[in-house]
Amino acid sequence: MDRQLRVAVVGAGPAGIYAADILAKSDADVAIDVIDRLPTPYGLVRYGVAPDHPRIKEIIKALRNVLATPSIRFVGNVDYGTDVKLDDLRRWYDAVIFATGAMYDRKLDIPGIDLDGSFGAADFVAWFDAHPDVPQTWPLGAKDVAILGAGNVALDVARILAKTADELLVTEIPDHVYQGLKANQATDVHVFARRGPAQIKFTPMELRELSHSPSVEVIVHVEGFEFDEGSYEAIRASKTTKLVVDTLANYAQREPEGKAHRIHLHFLESPVEVLGDGKVEGLRTERTELTGDGNVRGTGEFTDWPVQAVYRAVGYLSSVLSDIPFDDAAGVVPNAGGRVVDLEGEHIPGLYVTGWIKRGPVGLIGHTKSDAAETIRHLLADAEALPAPEAADADALTTHLAANGVNFTTTSGWEKLDAHEIGLGEPHGRLRVKVGARDEMVRISNSE
Repeated sequence: MDRQLRVAVVGAGPAGIYAADILAKSDADVAIDVIDRLPTPYGLVRYGVAPDHPRIKEIIKALRNVLATPSIRFVGNVDYGTDVKLDDLRRWYDAVIFATGAMYDRKLDIPGIDLDGSFGAADFVAWFDAHPDVPQTWPLGAKDVAILGAGNVALDVARILAKTADELLVTEIPDHVYQGLKANQATDVHVFARRGPAQIKFTPMELRELSHSPSVEVIVHVEGFEFDEGSYEAIRASKTTKLVVDTLANYAQREPEGKAHRIHLHFLESPVEVLGDGKVEGLRTERTELTGDGNVRGTGEFTDWPVQAVYRAVGYLSSVLSDIPFDDAAGVVPNAGGRVVDLEGEHIPGLYVTGWIKRGPVGLIGHTKSDAAETIRHLLADAEALPAPEAADADALTTHLAANGVNFTTTSGWEKLDAHEIGLGEPHGRLRVKVGARDEMVRISNSE
């Protein structure tokens, strides 16, 4: 290619940053702008990982190194579709990669799910992670809480609800989250899984960490702790599944310890209705039974559980992107190996996707890297045929934003905010204390 390849990446989470990294390390002469609607980079690593999981946040160190690459620039506090539109990006860049991920809660279509006291787990995670776009208060008056789902997000929610606020004060949570958790009334947190213990999506580490709190007791209810041939086959085929089942069996055999807070794990219980008159007053589940192949069917046996709050943790959902095709059923942008395609399945030149907006909200960090590699491989293969942008000016984006009064942040601005948060934590022996308000984040980032 006889000119510099200019690429915009929309989304500064791991998917977008990995794509920028792979592209920057290629043989192509590139200039990459990583754009995000938040004032900070790192996406769900910053706003979707529980604060008591610092090991997972170690990935931030690698992402920080990528953003320090000279050919990569971070531009934050920019809302795609409002502050900058697709036509703008196509005028300034050879290609646009969308890596906007999935941050909303998937719907659960059962009666009563919209009652007061029924929440999406992703919203709660965003609150305790001090996301700037959620309220700084959260209603935590329920003593008995139900969590619907059998993945790690369900365990994160259960653990945060069951721990004391003082246990979390060593983490990065700001004062408004600490004060909210200090007022938490929950004593019993019930996690309901529709299938059996060999079919759940917990990871062994997450499951073991439930019992690390001195104030939390984990109770596995033996009703539903059942296995069929499909379950045994899953255990034989996967070391991870065996570790999960062994950990659950260990919990099930423990004698009651009388701790102040309890996390109850229920299997083969499918939620069918949230009960209440105007607010959550209970949950109705149907007992399920294994069908021999690891799947389940309803038995017609129902149980009502007296709970005052319900959290659904049934998966994340991506949102529609302005001027880009979207598959509502799958929750992804239609694509062929990362190349965005139209209704006829034809590639729209210069448009690409990676991460959860490409494949759906599944997979771990390793999948994100391989996903980005595939997309970049296709982008580079297309590079020679891409039409040159009309205004290939390195400052076109920032000039446009400044002219339209957008108070955007930059890589150096994030470094200021990062240092500020670390400074807030140092006097208390904490790694950092997050700043939660968007205006304050932008002010610190753009300070002299």
